[in-house]
Amino acid sequence: MMIPACRLSDLPRGEAIRLDIDPPVSVFHTDDGEVFAIDDTCTHQDASLADGWLEGCEVECPLHASKFDLRTGAVDAPPAKLPVRTHEVVIEDGMIYVKVSTDAPNLPPCVAARLAGGPA
Repeated sequence: MMIPACRLSDLPRGEAIRLDIDPPVSVFHTDDGEVFAIDDTCTHQDASLADGWLEGCEVECPLHASKFDLRTGAVDAPPAKLPVRTHEVVIEDGMIYVKVSTDAPNLPPCVAARLAGGPA
C-alpha cells in the first residue's frame, strides 16, 4: 500500500513528519537530502521518533536516547533492544509516498496491547 506523505518541498531538510496510520510512521528528510520512513514508535516505550533528534542517518529517541538507523532500522544501544521497521520511500512528481512494510512491527508492549484492543 502506497500512502502519500507530503510534498518534498513541504518537508525541510533536517525535519520529520508523522503519518497517523496504525501503527504510525515517521518520514525523515536528512540534511543530505535523503528521505527515509520508519515506524514512528520507539521499540522500548511509547515515544514518537518524529519528535526525536535527527543526526545524519540516525534519529535519537526523545525519551531515553536510543538511536535508530534510518536506513536499516537497527538500534544502537539500550534501553531499546529491537529495531524499528523501515518502509520504502518513493518520490514521484515532487510528492513523497511511503510503501508500508508488510513485516510485523516491533512495538513496545503498551502500544501492542492497545492496538490489539487490550488495556493500554
